[in-house]
Amino acid sequence: MAAASSGNAAGACPALFISAPASGQGKTTITAGLARYHRRRGLRVRVFKTGPDFLDPMILARASGAPVLSLDLWMVGESACRALLAQAAAEADLILIEGVMGLFDGTPSSADLATVFGVPVLAVISAKAMAQTFGAVAFGLAHFREQVPFFGVLANRVGSPRHAQMLAQALPSDLRWCGHLPADAGIELPDRHLGLHQAAEIDDLEARLERAADALAHTALAELPPPVEFGAPCADVPPPLLAGKRIAIARDAAFSFIYPANIALLHALGAELSYFSPLADEPVPDTADALYLPGGYPELHAGRLARNTRSAASIHAHAEAGKPLVAECGGMLYLLDRLTDANGVTTSMLGLLPGDATLQKRFSALGMQQIDGLHGPMTGHTFHYSKLSTPLAPLRHASRPPGNAPGDLPGEAVYRVGAIVATYMHAYWPSNPAFTAALFHGEAF
Repeated sequence: MAAASSGNAAGACPALFISAPASGQGKTTITAGLARYHRRRGLRVRVFKTGPDFLDPMILARASGAPVLSLDLWMVGESACRALLAQAAAEADLILIEGVMGLFDGTPSSADLATVFGVPVLAVISAKAMAQTFGAVAFGLAHFREQVPFFGVLANRVGSPRHAQMLAQALPSDLRWCGHLPADAGIELPDRHLGLHQAAEIDDLEARLERAADALAHTALAELPPPVEFGAPCADVPPPLLAGKRIAIARDAAFSFIYPANIALLHALGAELSYFSPLADEPVPDTADALYLPGGYPELHAGRLARNTRSAASIHAHAEAGKPLVAECGGMLYLLDRLTDANGVTTSMLGLLPGDATLQKRFSALGMQQIDGLHGPMTGHTFHYSKLSTPLAPLRHASRPPGNAPGDLPGEAVYRVGAIVATYMHAYWPSNPAFTAALFHGEAF
């Protein structure tokens, strides 16, 4: 077993960026398997996820044993991304970054992120129903933008040793063959409408991670990638704008879309945090000064939530006392009068916000957004399948970055009713600590 180091004081750390030609190629499976393999060797592994995501990081955190933070040149910002990477490099023996969608998809893209920080890119290509064309796809990824630091190619879902041989032989001589993983249902990760299943919902997740790690042990990725220089970490401590503020957070299978960086910011601002589960019919702690209802899957648990009167009564009491309540996406749906799932079943919700929401077959909104307020912009994103019908007039609308929407489509509405602030947008709070503090103080923002 390799011995864990004491970190990399100089700011250099082996790092690899795992990308693909498209979604669904197996990036998360490979990233998680690599994290688990090197963790088994006794190395400290830090994993990052490109772009806004809640589901993949849950699985990657289980694989690596450490929180998984977001990297995005727009939502997080280049300087903040660099600071997160530098801090990880000082503490870890290996940094893995999972990309989003295909390597060049989006603005900014995974390729942009890898290029800015000089992290070598591994292309994971699903070889199912593919032979020599594998080489053409790999060549295109490697040479579409020559400035992207390209590391090599891994073939996923390979049918046989002979199939793997054909793929390797089709690869241009200037591209590194890093090996292959077989098509194995015992390694693949299950998914649903918003993405992968949550880690806690995959009963055999540990076995899947171990099988992926075992398979990767026989590839070139068993060796560490080259070190990348990320610079020295910087200590940027925000002022204690929430000192002594007691914030209760709903956290369970229905309300789990929480950025670890958001929680870290609340701690850094001086807040005292506690958690409760509406699914377990737990009440909001009596001591809570403010309440956060994050996104998640209330539509999958609507009947149970409707029956849990103890939790519901405590949320009503909190709101009626005029205490701040911040609700995002699924948290906002829970506050409505009614929620109709994709099968047409309508369930009464809390009734703290007038309106109904209905799940659609396709997503209703997707992309980066920001809210401009008294303290400047707060960045974030939106991704949901429901449509809201409400008589409420929005306090304001979020906006979209240039190139992320056709025409002048407005972003998500932000509603305020008493001390309740609700929106579909998932905010990345470290982008504006003062804005965040205003939300939980119940102040104008």
